[in-house]
Amino acid sequence: MIGKFESNKDLIQELTSSGARHVGNIAGIITGTVAEVTREIGEWITDAIEMNEAAAAARKDAEADRESGLDATGDASIIDDTVDEAPSTTPFVDAEIVETELVDPEPVRPDTDDRR
Repeated sequence: MIGKFESNKDLIQELTSSGARHVGNIAGIITGTVAEVTREIGEWITDAIEMNEAAAAARKDAEADRESGLDATGDASIIDDTVDEAPSTTPFVDAEIVETELVDPEPVRPDTDDRR
């Protein structure tokens, strides 16, 4: 038969181990969530950069068409230059377009425990 001291020691040991496991699981959940949020924000910013570059390229093309006397259809015609455009504060950046590959996340089966 074990004494009261040893029984209390075993209880404290199990509580500490259990608490450490739960804290580790919670930290893993938080880490995964932060990583996913960071990835989404990064993709959002990438989309904004690509839209800005596309708009700059469109402005450059429109300016080239205006200088050559072509309208939007490529026909030589009179172009109305009376439209005031706001000056672009962002210079055009000649960048390579990289196609991304979309990957669907793997589904988690409810009968498995994915926690760490």
